[in-house]
Amino acid sequence: MRKEYDFSKMKSRKNPYVAKLKRQVTIRMSDEIINYFKEMSEDTGIAYQSLINLYLRDCVANDRRPDLSWK
Repeated sequence: MRKEYDFSKMKSRKNPYVAKLKRQVTIRMSDEIINYFKEMSEDTGIAYQSLINLYLRDCVANDRRPDLSWK
């Protein structure tokens, strides 16, 4: 292994995974929802934002729809 590498002659290329990157959004959630995921975060050691993303991804994968019939 070399002590130093010369990267000045490398050719750049576009990131092939750029389409799979996450996009930052602003969303309003109730304290109850945030606290629920924060508690789950403490139990699992996974950041609560990642848990929310995992849950939403699971909903998409399983075509889960919310019950929109409020009483």
